[in-house]
Parts: sequence; structure tokens; C-alpha cells
Amino acid sequence: MAKRPHKSPPRPRIAPAVARAPLLEDVLALDGRSDATPPAKFAYFNRELSWLAFNRRVLEQAQDSNHPLLERVKFLAIVSSNLDEFFEIRVAGLIQQVDSGVTESSLDGLGAREQLRRIHLVVASLIEDQYRCWHEQLVPALALEGIVFKTARELAGAELSWVRSYFQEQVFPVLTPLALDQSHPFPQLGNKTLNIVVSLDNPATPEVEKLVAILPVPRVLPRLVRIDPAASGQQRYIFLTDIIKLCADAVFPGYRLTSAHAFRVTRNSDLYIDEEEVENLLKKIEEELRNLRRGSAVRLEIEEGVDDVIFGELCDNLSLSHEYVFRFTGPLNLLRLMSLAEIDRPDLKYPPFTPVNASPLREASRVFEILRAQDLLLHHPYDSFTPVVEFVEHAARDPQVFALKQTLYRTSGDSPIVRALIEASRNGKQVTALVELKARFDEANNIQWARQLEEAGVHVVYGLVGHKTHCKMCLVVRREGPGMRHYAHLGTGNYNPRTAKLYTDLSYFTSRPEITADMALLFNSLTGFSREPHFSHLLVAPFDLHRRLQELIIRETEQAAAGHPARIVAKMNSLVDKTTMDNLYAASQAGVQIELIVRGICCLVPGVKGLSENIRVRSLVGRFLEHARVFYFENHGGEPVILAGSADWMARNFFRRVEVLFPIEDPTLRRWITDELFPMELQDNVNARVLHANGAYLPRPRMANEPAFNVHDYFTAAAAQRARPAV
Repeated sequence: MAKRPHKSPPRPRIAPAVARAPLLEDVLALDGRSDATPPAKFAYFNRELSWLAFNRRVLEQAQDSNHPLLERVKFLAIVSSNLDEFFEIRVAGLIQQVDSGVTESSLDGLGAREQLRRIHLVVASLIEDQYRCWHEQLVPALALEGIVFKTARELAGAELSWVRSYFQEQVFPVLTPLALDQSHPFPQLGNKTLNIVVSLDNPATPEVEKLVAILPVPRVLPRLVRIDPAASGQQRYIFLTDIIKLCADAVFPGYRLTSAHAFRVTRNSDLYIDEEEVENLLKKIEEELRNLRRGSAVRLEIEEGVDDVIFGELCDNLSLSHEYVFRFTGPLNLLRLMSLAEIDRPDLKYPPFTPVNASPLREASRVFEILRAQDLLLHHPYDSFTPVVEFVEHAARDPQVFALKQTLYRTSGDSPIVRALIEASRNGKQVTALVELKARFDEANNIQWARQLEEAGVHVVYGLVGHKTHCKMCLVVRREGPGMRHYAHLGTGNYNPRTAKLYTDLSYFTSRPEITADMALLFNSLTGFSREPHFSHLLVAPFDLHRRLQELIIRETEQAAAGHPARIVAKMNSLVDKTTMDNLYAASQAGVQIELIVRGICCLVPGVKGLSENIRVRSLVGRFLEHARVFYFENHGGEPVILAGSADWMARNFFRRVEVLFPIEDPTLRRWITDELFPMELQDNVNARVLHANGAYLPRPRMANEPAFNVHDYFTAAAAQRARPAV
């Protein structure tokens, strides 16, 4: 990257992005592209680089021609969305550490500066491959299917005429040019907004320095424009930025446009709130949401070819050094490609799949009768989320139901769960909703729901101070005979019917008194006061979840040391907690066989002799987002312990969130987990990537003549089989 002619901004700079060969090997190992094994002293992978390795696994889906073409485009868009959040939160936090002079090292011993330097290397490589995938694989493949992307230079006469008309009619009226000169200060550019910086000449005064202006791209306009949609034949598209760059001279009459380049700024989007000093948490979060647009810049994405002077001015005004700048040849913000999913081309998408509603709970009127007789477990998205919604809806209308208690972390824009809680309150029932206002990027939605619920008479509370309420549970209190009986739903995923079609999660229904009593105690602890609640069957953070999980791991270690069979199988999104990893290392050294299915971040290093040779880690990334957390402990001499719930194995889940793991006690449900869920996921050789000691994620090796096995296809087919009527 060319050096800037301007003085560096005051923000502390990271070391130059040039690495010694061994260090670069370590970085690229976590990018999934090195076979070098790190020294054994490295007992943990870096959290940020491990997350980037996960995002590369998402990119691999876009590169995989076995996926339908438009699904590959969606995966490419998800890579960009993931990177946005990564910079808004994780990179922003590291930059703050540098700015604040924090010297504390990460789990793997790296300081903030060094982490930022390595992140830049990995992200630059990831982006290069992402755009190569777009230009060299997806664009040509789409063209063969009659979906053509045009640049301004490629427009034929009629196409050019249509584009110019579109600009005049749809774009020009909503453009607001912002001059950059002594009388016009640099504008406050919103987070992730798309902009075009233009250079202008005044033909009447050629000796005068070039003029510079910014054209913010209006968010109300589609970023991907279909050219002459009424025309038959090929579907031709052009990016909105290309249209504006082509026609921008019309915005500056009398001037000559000499250059135009798109750019985009990402800003720190974390919320800074001290709950103990804030009386009205809802009001404070609303204020913070308004302040997000003033967050400091943490990344600049800009098209190649921009003038060095203009580039320097942008960096100076944004207080960004070059380590936070990424240049592109191609369209900015590939997330906008997600709109291609709306094209009516079923031949270029996954075969349609409708979640199956085949459980006994499909008879909503008998839900309480059914749950008195048995526990039930649904596997989303293969099993429909409808029974979860109907469970709450039926409780809202049942005259014998006296109270409903519900947690809400993330929900859909038109939430049937929220509507049911409002209906229940209006029907005279006592309704309590624990709304997590600080569910990242869903704060505004949750404020809206909180107000609607309060207006309907629902008791809305926000949980424990300093802790996000992340657990997923609903408790129904119903009068039956002379007393009250409790019915419950506990889940691994959010109460969101939309994401329930995309995320793999478990829904557990029960009326077991020992479970519902613990749930009632937890709700009371969250809405009232309880310093040290004691839970008999649930494992609850921040109270006892971490301690009791460590006890389960240590018990397996002791069994292995005594020569007994010992095994742990754990499925989760992320594994970061140091104490847990150290106990897993000790368990491995004692002989415990450990299978970990970790979709995203994994800081544990598997397969190191003398440390973790009995630990195997794999990640599943495919059509559906693996989201369930399920855990198995052999427990020799007794019944195996099987748990499911909302908590990953991270410090934040153990100590800074309210989380619940619940035991699966029903023999039929236990057999399904041990004989089907875990074996099928461990058998996958299509979606699975195996983590090696060097940090590389490689495809699971296949035995000779072993057929391809995709666990998502397997459970989809199994659900379809359940839906068929019995012969």
C-alpha cells in the first residue's frame, strides 16, 4: 500500500504489516492455510484469529461448487456481514486497549497491538480470496445462468440510456453533495454508510487545486439495480455506486469530474453503560443508540485507484492509520448481494424445505394433557417452531392459566410470542417478561417490544444488573384441581420463528416438578432479590454453572485415572474459557476421550501429544447455522449426564450472563441424543472441518469407498419421513 504524504494521525500506530516468516506461518495457520505445527508451549489459540478462521469456513461455502449458485452468493454476503460485526466490536475493543495503554495480554499471550497486526494480515488475505471468489467464480457462473453484472464501461447504448434515466428519476432527487473545503468541515459519516468521494476541476481556473466532495449514497435506494426490468432475456444488474459514479457530473454543473471512488467507514458500535449508575436502563440505551453514529472509526474500505492526497485526507479526518484500511477492486459491501436470493430461480437454490410439525404438540388444545404424560424435544429447523408459539398462545387463552413468565433475548420483527404475551395480559393473567435490552444490534427492537408489553400491562424487567439475560425459557402456571401445576419450555435458541428456520436448535417441553421448581426460583431471583439461590437440577449462570460443569469434567478425569471408561461429547458455538480448557487438557492426559463440536471460536489446541491427544475438535458449517448447545458426560457407574441449554463455554456466559443448562432425563429423548444427534454430526464428512494442532481447519478425511454424508441433508430427510402418514 502506498505511503501517505500526510502526517500520521495521533492514534498509536500498530507495527507495520510485514511479518517474519515463522510469525506469518502462525497467522496463516489460523487462516486455515498452513501445515506447520506450533511449539507445544502454545496451549491456546488466539480468540480473534480463531473467529477469523471460522469466517474463512463460511467463505469456503461460497467457493464450493456443490452448493447451489445463489446459496453460494448468500454465503459470500454473510462473510461481509460477519466482518462488519467483527470490526465494530472485537477490533474496536482492541483499538481501545491500544489507545488506553492497556498492556494486558490475551489468553495466548498476545498484546492488543500484536493482535491487531495479525488481524490485518488475516483479514487482508480473507478479503482478497472473497473478491477473487466473486470476480472469478460467481460472476461468470451467474452470467452462464442469465444473471449478468454490468460495470459502467460495459453498458450498451440502450442500457446506458436506461441507467441515466434511472439516475435522473430515482437517484438525483435524493442525493446531497457535501463539499470539502475551508467553509465546509468534514462531515460526520454514519456507521457502515456507503459514500462516494469525487474530485472536481473548474475549467475556468485550471491552476486552482482540485476540489473534493462526498456523495453519501442514500440508504433508501437499492444497492443492486436491475437494468430495464421490463425487458425479456437476461437479468442485468448494476451496482448503485457505479450508477452514481457514472452520472455524478450532473450533481456538480459547471465542473469537470476527474475521479469518483466508493468508500465505507465502520465505527465502534459497542454500548458503554454502567448499569449501577443508570436508574433508567431503557432510557440510557436509547441515548447510546443515538450516539452510535458518533463512534470512532475502526475501518475504512475504499476502492482501488483513489488519489493519494484524497486518501490521506480521508484517513486524517477519520483518525485512521493504514492498518485499518482495506482497498478493493470491486463492489463495496458484498452483504448487499443478499438481495439476489429474491430472484425467482429455484433451480439455483437449495431444494425447498418446510419444517415438519409432526410432534404430539401439533394438537395445541391438548398441550397440557400431553406434557403431563411425557417430555418432548423438538429439533429445529427440521421440526417446526409452531408448537413453541402455540404453547404460549394456548396458555394465553386457557382460562385455567394464571401466570406466564418469559425471557426474550432476540425475537422477530412481528413476534407472535410478544403478541401472545400481550393477549395473556389483556385476558387478566399475570405476565412477566424478562427483556434483554442489550442483545447486541437488537437493542432498538427490544426497546420497542418492552414498551408495547408495558403498555399492555405486562411486568417487564431487565434481569440482573451487569448480566445479560441470555437463557431461553417460558414458565406457565396453571390451576389444576386444588393446586397449581407448572409447564415449561426451555430452549437452546431464541424465541424467533424466523431464525428457527435457519438455526439448528433444541426445544424442550416438560412438566417435571423438579425442573419447573428451579425455573420458578430463577424467575423470582431475576425479578426480585436472591443473593445465592440453590438450584437442584438446572445449572444456572452466574450462580453455579461454571463450578458444576468443572465438577463434571473433573469427575470424568477421575474415572479415567481409575481405569474406568470416560467420555465427554460437547457441542457448542464457542470454547474460550481458560479454566474449562485447562480441565479438558487434564482430562485428556488422564485418558478421557473427548469429542468437541465447536462451530465458531475454539481456543483449545487439540491433538498435542502429552497435552490434548485425546481431544478431537470439528466445526460444522453448511446450509443451517449450528446453534444448539448439548453436552454429554459418561459418568461411569451411574447414568450419563446429558445437558442442553443456552450457554457456550466462554467466560461471558459463565459469569456475565444469565444462562441455563437443563438435564434431559426422559429415556427416549436421551437415546435420540446419544444414538442419533451426536453420531450423525460426528459422521458428517461434507460440512465438517477438523481442527488440527497447527490451527488449520481441514476437511474430515474419508475412508476408502466412504460415501459423502451431510448431516443437514440427513435430518432434513428424517423430518420428511416423520411427516409422511403411517401406512
